Amino acid sequence: MIPVPGFEGRRVAVFGLGRSGITAARALQAGGAIPVLWDDGVSGRMQAEAEGFLVEDLTRADWSGFAALVLSPGAPLTHPKPHWTVERAHEAGVPVIGDVELFARALAALPEGRRPRVVAITGTNGKSTTTALIGWVLKQAGLRVHIGGNIGIGVLALPEPTADAVYVIEVSSYQLDLTTGFAPDVAILTNVSPDHLDRHGGMEGYVAAKRRIFQAQGDEALALVGVDEAWGQGIAADLRKQGRRVETVVSLPSPPRGEGYGAAPGALTVDGELLADLSAARSLPGRHNAQNAAFAYATARALGVAHEAAVEGLMTFPGLAHRMEAVGRLGAVRFINDSKGTNADAARQALASYPAVFWIAGGRAKDGGVESLRDLFPRVARAYLIGEAADAFAATLGETPHVVAGTMERAVQMAAADAAEAGGDQVVLLSPACASFDQFPDFEVRGEAFRAAVLALGARPEPAA
Repeated sequence: MIPVPGFEGRRVAVFGLGRSGITAARALQAGGAIPVLWDDGVSGRMQAEAEGFLVEDLTRADWSGFAALVLSPGAPLTHPKPHWTVERAHEAGVPVIGDVELFARALAALPEGRRPRVVAITGTNGKSTTTALIGWVLKQAGLRVHIGGNIGIGVLALPEPTADAVYVIEVSSYQLDLTTGFAPDVAILTNVSPDHLDRHGGMEGYVAAKRRIFQAQGDEALALVGVDEAWGQGIAADLRKQGRRVETVVSLPSPPRGEGYGAAPGALTVDGELLADLSAARSLPGRHNAQNAAFAYATARALGVAHEAAVEGLMTFPGLAHRMEAVGRLGAVRFINDSKGTNADAARQALASYPAVFWIAGGRAKDGGVESLRDLFPRVARAYLIGEAADAFAATLGETPHVVAGTMERAVQMAAADAAEAGGDQVVLLSPACASFDQFPDFEVRGEAFRAAVLALGARPEPAA
């Protein structure tokens, strides 16, 4: 745990007692604060009381006595309307912050010689893989690395800071909205595409939240920006105008010379010159994973890792579960679990990684469905549609071969049979382009259902890369 100083003897309201909220309360208490906890759910309040925390109904509290409100990232800050705790905090002049801001303040309170280095990653897609990949590369190079935030362990539950440590932190747009002083040594924006627009009041608010990852960086800090789309290009240009240290990553079939880091299928380039051949890196297929590799390589080099060690780390990365994960093989048919592909843009990256796929898609659709993937439909040998979105996706697919399978188990059975009948090397790909909440509690459970269905057919589990 990372104790949070600065609130000694003062009351701090903490709303939302999920992973980040209860961890923030522990860290505040360890730093000498008096956290006052509340949650709309009884179970969260009961857990807090069982740990000995002060639980108080914040609807009846005297807000003038609070030094801050620590808000769960799941509670809306501004849209569709501010959470009632936010309104009460604003009325009382109480600052509203989150767990990442507490982490930033804890590090800023350390003497300069004791501060660890921080790498922070955000983006619509790819941030979890990039976070894990960076952590892997740095660990293989011998650095002391702590990985957490929006992936895995809550940021304040990570080990206490030491001067030789590197924190690799995934941060969401919700968390970034609650920061003011978060100043990573390396800040990464992988990409931007429409997502969570209801929580940010539209695309402008969403982009503004993402770019907050760079807002407090010092002059020596590095900003790494994906520039595949206009939003990233604009952010990179603005940062350069401010005199900031910026490097860009572009993902194209053949990245042009002079465009910074380039991510082509199986290749990592800088200014058009080949840095590394990634074709043998089994856990980094496709252009999007080459982009992830470029972010990891640039980060490692910025932190003093030698070229050879950085490339070796990329080549040995085992990959993440549910993110382009090879889960099994049945004859010549490979089964790829990309359950984390919860929107069309993420599914695009997966579909573009293979010349032909037997595609399992569906769930609870995001705005726009799969219309934006129409140019990739020729790669779909057949689609197997599940969940609430099945009929709508069928209408969009039109003449593209498809069937409404309904359930994951049925989709896997049908796709496996069709792929085997097609002969030769084939890929069955789960990349739903949807949220999971119609049939599964989250994308992890959905991915495990896919894995179980694949193995139930007698498929041989894929060995680790």
